[in-house]
Parts: sequence; structure tokens; C-alpha cells
Amino acid sequence: MNQSPNQPPVAIIGAGIVGVSTAIWCQRAGLNTLLIDRAGPASGTSFGNAGVLASASVVPVTVPGLIAKAPRMVFDKTQPLFLNWSYLPTLMPWLTRYLSHCKPETVARIANALSPILSNSLEDHRALANGTGAEKYISPAEYVYVYNDRAHFESDRFGWQVRAQNGFTWTEYEGDAWHQQDPVFARSLNFAASVHNHGRISDPGCYVQQLARHFEDNGGKIVQATVDDLVGENGVVTGVRTTEETIPCSAAVIAAGAWSKPLLSRLGCDIPLEAERGYHIELYEPSAMPAMPSMIASGKFVMTPMDGRLRIAGMVEFGGLVAGANRAPIEFLKNYIHQVIPELKWTEMTEWLGHRPAPVDSVPVIGEAPAMKGAFMGFGHQHVGLTGGAKTGQLLAQLVSGQPVVIDMAPYSPLRFNK
Repeated sequence: MNQSPNQPPVAIIGAGIVGVSTAIWCQRAGLNTLLIDRAGPASGTSFGNAGVLASASVVPVTVPGLIAKAPRMVFDKTQPLFLNWSYLPTLMPWLTRYLSHCKPETVARIANALSPILSNSLEDHRALANGTGAEKYISPAEYVYVYNDRAHFESDRFGWQVRAQNGFTWTEYEGDAWHQQDPVFARSLNFAASVHNHGRISDPGCYVQQLARHFEDNGGKIVQATVDDLVGENGVVTGVRTTEETIPCSAAVIAAGAWSKPLLSRLGCDIPLEAERGYHIELYEPSAMPAMPSMIASGKFVMTPMDGRLRIAGMVEFGGLVAGANRAPIEFLKNYIHQVIPELKWTEMTEWLGHRPAPVDSVPVIGEAPAMKGAFMGFGHQHVGLTGGAKTGQLLAQLVSGQPVVIDMAPYSPLRFNK
């Protein structure tokens, strides 16, 4: 796109990590760019995520065996899967298609699609943050998967084979070797696999907000508004309609995460998207912290050292966008703390609920809308929005500006669900 000074801006809807990254890369491409969000930068999942640049998280939740395990997980309060039963009738069409992906060949396809977006996340974020002031929040880190013992690790062998097939490497620690490596963990957690070449964001909310400030400082505009619709003429996008006004634009990018779905009806694609609810608690001034971001395999949650606090994040709950927080996932995390780090103390605890955008096939949607030229989409990263946000923003900016895109975009096509 060759944009003249008087041409309307590129309008990016959503100021989470994907939207802010897209805005910065569009700005660097010389495009007049506008960022619109209903609550301001990093007000949703980009604030509350686990803070891990989890490049090796190419294995979806829908692995072989999940269908057999899911009923017990839903009814067992000691398992990290929760369901708002009143939402089940709404969820069922999506859930049926989602569970159809629990096949080895489908998992391999999903991992192959996720790898180009995730595998170089540390360098992708360093490139995004370069010169913005947000670099201080990024640090290299290994990502440690902590297990009860080797047998517990071996029960996840399928996922580790998928990671190896996608080029990821790790070091295994067992018994005393593991406890010497990180002595904060309970002795009952006797095995760990530490995955190389990952990263950590020490304060995800502040990181994205600093990126947004840099965007504004360099001439970008941020508008706090709710976008209700896209406006087009002759099949070409010409504006975005908010509750207050219609804003002219030369292109539009929908990067509103779980809130993207209502905007898709005019764009010629049927994207089965659900809101997967995630929770975190934060412990301020903790008496101990893991040396590295750590996935506790038995509870399927992550413990990440952050600035002055320990964030414990994860959970999977299906209950839509409207319902309030469920106490059960929060209590699950609270009850698990001392099983993982005995004698842990802190001065204050806070709680958070957010909504992950979950496509039925666990692969993000990135591409141009089939029914409205100049309207693009970038959402659906499920558990890996922070990890893949920097790369996704760069790809979207390349698509918007007409620059060459060096990876195959077919796996992310908005049209893939129309078949």
C-alpha cells in the first residue's frame, strides 16, 4: 500500500499485543495508523497472561486421549478444566468440532502451523521492542515443565515428540539434580524438562502499554471506543463504525481477540471462535520464586517470576464472555500453591480473569477478509497470544502494506473454515 499524507489511516481494532505490534510495524512501514480499543492498551488478556515467550507451545490442548479424560476432568474439582453448565448448549457445536482435532495427524498439522508464528518469539519481540523503551521487560529464559517423576513425564511423551519434530530441544533433570537446579520446588516434584531458547516478559501489561506509548510518541493515534461494524463501498473497506462515529480508513485490521467475532458477519467467512476463560493470581513480595517460568504439569498452570511478584496463571474454563468470574479456578490455584512451593509466604494476593480467543482448530486467523478488500484479521492465538503476537503483527503489517510475506499463510487463512 502506497499511502499519501491525506489518505485515511489504517485502523487497527484491538490494542492487545497483536494490535499494538501491528500498529508499530505498520508505522515503521510508513503508514498512517490508528489504534482503536474499547478500554485502552493491554486492558485484556495481554495484561493478564503468564508472561512467557513459550516458543515450544506448539502442542494444542486437543491431543489424543483428551476425549477420554475430559469428562473426569470436568467433574473432578482437583483437575484444571472448568465448565459453566448453563453455557453448554451454546458451546456444544464449537466443542464437538474442537474435540474432532484429537488425532495424531491433526496435532502434527496444528504444530506445523503454529511453529512459524512461535518458534523465534524471543527475537521477534526483541525486534518489535527495539528502540521503544519496552526492551527492559524482555529477558531470555528457559521454560521449565515440572513433573511429579519420570513416569509422569513419559505420560506426556506424545507432546514431547511433537516438540522435537518441530526443532525444540531440552535438558532433563531428575531427583537431586533437579532440586539442585531449582531448590524452591517441593521434593514431591522430582523431574523437570527445561526447554531451551525461550523468553520472559517481566510485566506483560506494562510491556504492551510502553509499546503503545512509543506508537503514540511517533505520531500514531489511539482512540478509546467500541467498534460495532466495518463500512465498505464496492467490496472495499472505507471505515470503521464506533458507538460514537464512523472513522474513515484505508484498511482495517480486526485484532480484538475474543471480541473479534461480532465484527466478522460482513466479511464473508464463518470462523468458529469461542472465548476460553483464563485466570491468574499474583503473590506480591513472595518469599521464594522459581528461577525460570515453570509449567506445573499436574495442574496445567504456569508460575512466572515478575517484577516484585509471582504470577500463577492458567486454567481452562468455558463459559463465554458475559459471565462473571468463577471462584473454583481461583481456589484451585490457591490450593495448589503450597504443594508446589512449601512454606511460601507473600504480603498481598490479587486475582484476574481474562478471555482467550479460541478457534476450533487452535490455529490463529491471519489474513485478508474474502468479502471486503482491505479488511484483515489477526486473532485466535488461544494460549499463545503474547508469544505469537510480535510475529503476527509483523505479518499483518506486511499484508496491509503489500510487502512480501516469507512464510506460507495458507494455514491461517480466514477461508479455511468455509470448506
